[in-house]
Amino acid sequence: MLRPAETAQAANLTREYRVATGLQPFVERYWSVRWDLTGRSAFRSEVLSHPAVNVSVESGSSPRFGFPLPAALVHGVVTRRFTVDLVGWGRVTAVKFRPGGFRAFTGDQPALNSVTLVSGEFGADPDAVTTAVLAEDDDDARAAVLDAALSPLAPEPQRPYLDLQELLGRMVEDRSLVRVDQVAALGDMSVRSLQRLFATFLGVSPKSVLARYRLQDAAAAIDAGEVDDLAGLAVSLGWFDQAHFSRDFRVVVGTTPSAYLRGARKGAGSA
Repeated sequence: MLRPAETAQAANLTREYRVATGLQPFVERYWSVRWDLTGRSAFRSEVLSHPAVNVSVESGSSPRFGFPLPAALVHGVVTRRFTVDLVGWGRVTAVKFRPGGFRAFTGDQPALNSVTLVSGEFGADPDAVTTAVLAEDDDDARAAVLDAALSPLAPEPQRPYLDLQELLGRMVEDRSLVRVDQVAALGDMSVRSLQRLFATFLGVSPKSVLARYRLQDAAAAIDAGEVDDLAGLAVSLGWFDQAHFSRDFRVVVGTTPSAYLRGARKGAGSA
């Protein structure tokens, strides 16, 4: 989440809910967010998303993503900054699949940057699930409804998908991984084989995922107040010079690293 200090003043986000054992290979977490800005200006929430599919049950005072509410929505992998304007009041309870997890779980691959109504992807009645989620007021109970609905549908994870998850875990954790050939070597495969694996389960390239993870590292470090030297940060994350880092950061995040740093310091000062 970009500018988390500002977002926390407008909405309440929770991301810690139990995931059933059989779902854990596919589901990273459940999350919920609620806000009430009635009579106040809209707030623009921006997220530098992981390359993952989210399925959400949403309610509120205004349509969202062009759909009347309440609705159950499938959010495809986002290749750019994810932006949504929070207006009036609203609540969302959602499941975030692991990168590639939705494809491994359902056999379907939503279009990139798409938001569509849940239909027959899960073999469960989306209207019944939505009604059951909305019948609960407590966020934990809402997450439990989703967990109970998905658990019986979980398949046995296949070896290529598990291999993908192992590589993705290394890509997230190891900031020294800055090239695709390094990742391919970890998986004992060719770059071409790695590209096919990502195309099958994620629909995006390993190069784009690796760059996204390093940009997430950069934004998180800035938000945490850990950055004084942007040039040093750029080099530590694999960019050869600050100019290229600044360009890539601006394309994805929407502002330069220096401007983002100033905003983070301002937000921290007012928190």
